Amino acid sequence: MPTRTWPLIALALLVDVGVAGADAPTFNKDVAPILWKNCAGCHRPGEVGPFSLLSFKDAAKRANFLREITETRRMPPWKAEPGFGEFHDERKLTEAEIRTIADWTEAGAPEGDPKDLPEPPRFSDGWQLGEPNLVVKASEPFEVPASGDDIYRCFVIPIPTETDRTVAAFEFRPGNRKVVHHAILFLDNTGAARRKDEAQPGPGYASFGGPGILPTGALGGWAPGAMPRFLPEGMGKYLRKGSDLVLQVHYHPDGKAELDQSVVGIYFTKTPARKIVGGIAVRTRNLNIPAGEKRHHVTAQSAPLPVDAQAIGITPHMHNVGREMKVVAESPDGTTIPLIWIKDWDFNWQGQYQYRSPVKLTKGTVIKLDAYYDNSSENPRNPNTPPKRVTWGEQTTDEMCLVGVQVVTEKPGDLLKIVAMRGNGLGSALVGGLGRGQAGKGGVGSPAGGFAIPERFQDRLGRFDTNGDGRISSEEVDAMPEPFRDRLKEAIRVRLGGDEAQEQP
Repeated sequence: MPTRTWPLIALALLVDVGVAGADAPTFNKDVAPILWKNCAGCHRPGEVGPFSLLSFKDAAKRANFLREITETRRMPPWKAEPGFGEFHDERKLTEAEIRTIADWTEAGAPEGDPKDLPEPPRFSDGWQLGEPNLVVKASEPFEVPASGDDIYRCFVIPIPTETDRTVAAFEFRPGNRKVVHHAILFLDNTGAARRKDEAQPGPGYASFGGPGILPTGALGGWAPGAMPRFLPEGMGKYLRKGSDLVLQVHYHPDGKAELDQSVVGIYFTKTPARKIVGGIAVRTRNLNIPAGEKRHHVTAQSAPLPVDAQAIGITPHMHNVGREMKVVAESPDGTTIPLIWIKDWDFNWQGQYQYRSPVKLTKGTVIKLDAYYDNSSENPRNPNTPPKRVTWGEQTTDEMCLVGVQVVTEKPGDLLKIVAMRGNGLGSALVGGLGRGQAGKGGVGSPAGGFAIPERFQDRLGRFDTNGDGRISSEEVDAMPEPFRDRLKEAIRVRLGGDEAQEQP
């Protein structure tokens, strides 16, 4: 072979094998900060990630894999589309960070100069928000089998409070990070969850999707990588005395039997919250998704808001046939406000998204959602093989179409008007825990002014109006004789919730 061809061959080989150039990214200088900031929260010893990404050795042997999952945006698991709502704790890489990982991989994953390695991250083993006011957990550990399908278990935990309180934050600490995938924290002051627990053997009860009851509130959710966060000053979620925490935990078997007894820390507001967090639910039960249909379109919208409000968070929800959900607020002047858009829905990475700044929703605004479902055999998450017609329901093989929007108002009475919106019983219960006479002056107590007594019921209810204001407060309801009180509470529940009072999230 002619001698002059060797330089060309050598150059081609150098390019082909990806020999690092002088300016190629290195782990110590360029890649470690990206992985430590965005990935190590889950990918470190003792956490839910299947491998660690703290060291050069751990990352270098997975360089090609890291390039693939970051370029396709499978990781970090952040589903909200950029620019369609601004949220706290966004877990996503910039285009420059993705390119850095790709260039590092192409260069052969060089380690670089040890002097370039920054200080390794430090992770707290204690409570992230400081010592909670209250710590609760299930009465006994739950055994997760070595193999089998994922498990959704609800644990009913009494919350020992002597008075109604408002909650500023909660912190969920998995008892066993190897198997705990995510958790959602519901509230129940009706005893319904306790009865379901008593009807099933072992700790808690099985329930896929939602808690299997109509909750009377919710504190929020946790997923790996999520950071606990206090609500803005003056805001709180309502917690009625005598409530149970219904802790729904999603378990993923890891190959051997494991025990879990997760813990929840609750942080109360120092004084009763001035603004109670309420909720709006936009949903439809009218789901009829034909077998084989790849992009089935479903729409839903709320009633017009009766007052001005501010959205502080949003929680989309579908099951495994769901593929995309887009939610907007349409104001009376025709302005469209983006709330959230998830193009690649994954039930395993559903989240509760908190806005960086409250989103203003003026009186008359309508919240609209567009959802798309893939009920074809091409959907790898389709629970039915072969595909079959799918309708609304609680089971893995069923579907849902729901988004909950967390809202606050300047006046407690305005929040009660949102609670009473047509079709918003589920929203007031699921998202905010408000809707049964639970918000009043200072944020806690009887509803501001109570419920007006309809003229045709003055003879029956007027005698219970002890302060003579023509309204019935929650205290006045509680003081009624038991049979009459229970019937009235049920009537109020149906009035606020309509038919969906029986619907679960």
